[in-house]
Amino acid sequence: MSTTHHTLGLVQIPRGMVWADEFNWAEVDRAAEYSITGALLIDAAVRQAGRPITLEGSDSAGWITRATLLQLQALAQDPDATHALTLADGRAFTVSFAPGTPITATPVARPELPPSHHPYVATVRLIEV
Repeated sequence: MSTTHHTLGLVQIPRGMVWADEFNWAEVDRAAEYSITGALLIDAAVRQAGRPITLEGSDSAGWITRATLLQLQALAQDPDATHALTLADGRAFTVSFAPGTPITATPVARPELPPSHHPYVATVRLIEV
């Protein structure tokens, strides 16, 4: 089932914003070190949460309106909130906004007083919880 947009809570995000770091995360975390005898010790554990989901637009696709950015900023203000994220392809995740700067955006062109429908190239940083 494919739709024309992603959904974060009730906010619709353009489907052209792609999951940029989808394959930059491993569910199993491994660490290796040598013991005092010289044997290799490998510790492995399944990560329970924390997968990054970074949705990015580009100069040629995935533009997001100023009004939608303001809605996302409002959602990001609650530090303890979790949200349902449904991607346009139907996959669903429970997420929160990533620490640091969860949303960055640059206007397309440079209007002095951008209207609510003005497009932006944005990055929305989320983590799976």
